[in-house]
Amino acid sequence: MTAPPTLPKFRQRLILAVLMLCSLLIWLDNTVLSTTLETLADPVRGLGADPGELQWATGSYTLAFATLMFTAGALGDRFGHRTVFSGGLVIFAGSSLWAAYASDAGQLIAARAAMGVGSALITPAMLAILMWTFTGPARAAAIGIFSTSAGVGMAAGPVLAGFLLDHFWWGSVFLINVPVAALALAGLAVLVPNFRSPARRPLDPAGMLLSISGLVALAYGLIRAGQVAEWGRTDVWAPIVVGLALLAGFVLVELRVKLPSFDPRLLAQHTFGGGNVALGLLLFAVAAITFYNAFYLQGALGFSPMKAGLANIPTALGALAGAPLATRLVRRFSLRPVTVPALAVAALTMGGYGFLGLQTPLAWIEVLLLVQGLAIGMVIGPVTAALISNLPLEQAGAGSAVTNTVRQTGSVIGIAVGGTIMSIAYRRAIEPALDGVPGPVQDQARVSAEQARHAAAAAGRPALARAADDAFVHAMHVGAAWIAVIALLGAVVLLVTLPGAGKKTSAADDEEAPGATPAARSVLESR
Repeated sequence: MTAPPTLPKFRQRLILAVLMLCSLLIWLDNTVLSTTLETLADPVRGLGADPGELQWATGSYTLAFATLMFTAGALGDRFGHRTVFSGGLVIFAGSSLWAAYASDAGQLIAARAAMGVGSALITPAMLAILMWTFTGPARAAAIGIFSTSAGVGMAAGPVLAGFLLDHFWWGSVFLINVPVAALALAGLAVLVPNFRSPARRPLDPAGMLLSISGLVALAYGLIRAGQVAEWGRTDVWAPIVVGLALLAGFVLVELRVKLPSFDPRLLAQHTFGGGNVALGLLLFAVAAITFYNAFYLQGALGFSPMKAGLANIPTALGALAGAPLATRLVRRFSLRPVTVPALAVAALTMGGYGFLGLQTPLAWIEVLLLVQGLAIGMVIGPVTAALISNLPLEQAGAGSAVTNTVRQTGSVIGIAVGGTIMSIAYRRAIEPALDGVPGPVQDQARVSAEQARHAAAAAGRPALARAADDAFVHAMHVGAAWIAVIALLGAVVLLVTLPGAGKKTSAADDEEAPGATPAARSVLESR
């Protein structure tokens, strides 16, 4: 890579401000939807979306983001990172406008997928521009400042969504993206050169097509199982088999490419592969338990969107505190003794949802969320940084693509599986309460607890609403047990694959190694 042009310091600061604004936009969008799910499920205030549609509304964004991001970096090398960045912002803003005024769940799902495409184009270009703009010590300082936008977005997203939902209609949580994207576009046009790499990576259309189609088919089969409450149907197992076959084909294609955008050979490395599997399992669990949390706070407990957003702040605060705490502990004790217990604690907090009920004091919920965020923050940053830092410099970009794709894929599958477990367990639990209930009300009550509450209010059956709450809590308990097992499996994988305390890892122990600073760890985690 050629040396980047030296820009005036004042212009560098303005570019950093634009990049932070864009990063904040992405993180806000990642967090506001969870607060909006309960409203979207409401037939009056939202779209009356069923659990499967809400799973797709969440998963379609992540799926597009996961499968297009490693190709987006190659587009930036070819056409210039500012060009790709600007295109991503236009797509993100336009699809946010579409989502805000979606008239049904299908339109919302399509709009969310388009938003994922925009995010996939934005993220690699944003980080590339940051690396081109700053050099030397200024780069480390800029990365440290830039990484704070993630924490601000995590903390502010649920609160902002809660405020908008309490005062406006549900589409306002997406509409807020449009003026922010317009401001960022103006900043890009005025301030940012169109950096591009002299070495152009291939676009890999075959890999992109196989990965997208494989994940879509797999997710469809898993979500369909929850809709029909049966695993043996052809429209359930056939898409799952086809999806797994397409993903296997994707791996074979990438193995034959000289310079693959997603290099599966890296996963064959003991530590790198095992660490990524553990991160994928953790993100699986995080996505699933976050999905449950949204319906528990606003649906079962009846919190307003604003109160639910405020109740989730301890998770963000814990994650913000966990990353720097883990960095200090890893330097003293090495990676495995810190991250394995932390992941085990995260798993136990997810299992702790199995003890939450309709009368659980808010203070206990807040303690659980704080510990959960702290434990997750102590795992994701240090493990990601160590995995990338242990790769040769020429493989760092490919390693980042693999790690990011595995994490996002874990989230997609976590939403699909977690939501399906919840739907199946809920239907079985609500069935005894439907004896003597009119047929149309029965059909609506079987869809979800949200639909059951609405039907119960319309039919004047408060006992049905109470039964729906009890059925949801039971479903959450069942799902939480499975989610905890998955996360604990991730801790076992870390225990087996990470080097022992006596073995050095460049991310944790070698403070002089390139990429070993805390700031570098932050940007590698984001990549």
